[in-house]
Amino acid sequence: MLTLPLEPIDDRADPLFKDAENCAQWLKQLQLTNLQLAHSLLLTQINELNRFPMREQERLKTLELLRDTVHYVQNDYAKKLIAKPLPLDESELIIFFAIVQLWQAMAQGYQRCLQTCLASDKQPGKQGALLCQRSLLYSGLAICEQLRTGYEFDTKLWHQLHRLYAFAEAQGLQLKEISDPLNGNLPRSSCHDIYVKTLLTCYARPAELARSQLLLLDVWLAEWSNMVPIERSYIISKGDAQPLALDLDSANGLQPVKLIAHSDGMRYLITAPLSKFLRVKTILLQQGQTPQKVKLGGNSSADECIELLIFLHQCWCEDNNMCFGVRNPGSQHTQLCYKPENIYAQLSGKAYKQTVKSSVANNIAQKQIEAFGRVLQDAPGKTRIDTGSPLETWQFENESILGARLTRVDTHGGRLSHNQLVALRLVDEDTFKLGTTTWVSVTRTGQLQIGVRYLPGIIHAIGLRTSDAGIQSPDKSAPGFLLQTVPALKIPASLVIPRNWFKAGRVVDIQQQNGEKQHAKMGFSVERGIDYERVSFTLV
Repeated sequence: MLTLPLEPIDDRADPLFKDAENCAQWLKQLQLTNLQLAHSLLLTQINELNRFPMREQERLKTLELLRDTVHYVQNDYAKKLIAKPLPLDESELIIFFAIVQLWQAMAQGYQRCLQTCLASDKQPGKQGALLCQRSLLYSGLAICEQLRTGYEFDTKLWHQLHRLYAFAEAQGLQLKEISDPLNGNLPRSSCHDIYVKTLLTCYARPAELARSQLLLLDVWLAEWSNMVPIERSYIISKGDAQPLALDLDSANGLQPVKLIAHSDGMRYLITAPLSKFLRVKTILLQQGQTPQKVKLGGNSSADECIELLIFLHQCWCEDNNMCFGVRNPGSQHTQLCYKPENIYAQLSGKAYKQTVKSSVANNIAQKQIEAFGRVLQDAPGKTRIDTGSPLETWQFENESILGARLTRVDTHGGRLSHNQLVALRLVDEDTFKLGTTTWVSVTRTGQLQIGVRYLPGIIHAIGLRTSDAGIQSPDKSAPGFLLQTVPALKIPASLVIPRNWFKAGRVVDIQQQNGEKQHAKMGFSVERGIDYERVSFTLV
């Protein structure tokens, strides 16, 4: 018997529509131009509908009518959270919670239908497959929405997802294909497909992926999930990818098969077929075929598809415990700062002085001198001195020579984004390491966690200046960083410059802390983040 926690039916519930016909009329007059209001109305009315006593078949028809509008509004509303640094501010959190609650409300509506069906001793049949598929779909969307945004979700959602799949499996419904026009390019999907898609999405480290990659992943998994069998046991041949394990009785998602003991609730995702498929697609792209030719769809370039395919193969099909450098558990505290101006100030012991030179700024400054006899404190055109933010205290969760996982100890602090420049040092040391955030997330307790990948080389703060009119920035001078050669790894020296400064062959002036000036000619871009670019260079 499937038992899931649902809010009790309440005779006092009074939704604005009480059957499918009235729901259709209500949807016609719903104003979608005011996105916030439309979302609020949908959430309120679906929650009210879920408590309202009505026949199972009528409830199902009503929910099916709501789906198109719910998905449209949810997708548009979620755009307000694109690329937002973490933790979210108050207004962003309101949007985020509302989106998750609406997915959960849809899941609870279908679960209500399913449990009503079971309570009446009906055989689930084909309708049972539809109800299980929809319940799994919306439970999975609630999970993935939180992971995509960077927030840890309540593990009760794993219990909900596993119980639904276990029920479908017990009833022999897991492979029955259901009409689902909202399932990407495939108009049909099954409980198995939705379950595998959710599991693999969560295991693909979504916090490390850009929005474009997440959208592409969603399209791909809608087509690929049916090629990954779920079995109670496994046998693998030499050279095959190891399966991934999950326990239907646990509050966890997928885990490496080596790290989990077998039990009756154990199931295994056989990834060998997926591994071969990913490698073939990657090879074809590397040989010059287009994403469209190899049926990867989307508007992404071959290079972007290759990068994502390799990343996904590493996540799903390779031993994640095998890495260059041992990761050691850590309990040491470290001090961390971010934003290039603040990092410069901490490295050099002085704030970076930058004069903004532009005709607009100078005109404003001139008018203020005429009116007030001086340039006002915040006036453009005045030399700006950023003294840098205080160092924040973080704790190492583990560390290797390549990077670290950290949790912020301070209850208050700034906001961080994926692929942002940071500098950190142990509390009792003076030397900083420069790195970039590989992922950012917020725990259930509200603590900020990050993964940091160290940039190679000893770091030096430098001043950068250019007179190139082609630079995409109003500032012709900026703080930068010199990363020295790493002879042991044969890694040459590189420059860390502002994001919009790079152009092959461009010459910039470098000013060292001792006042020495040099000219550097940029070579090629090594990597790029949201607030920096690391480039090769030669002195001229």
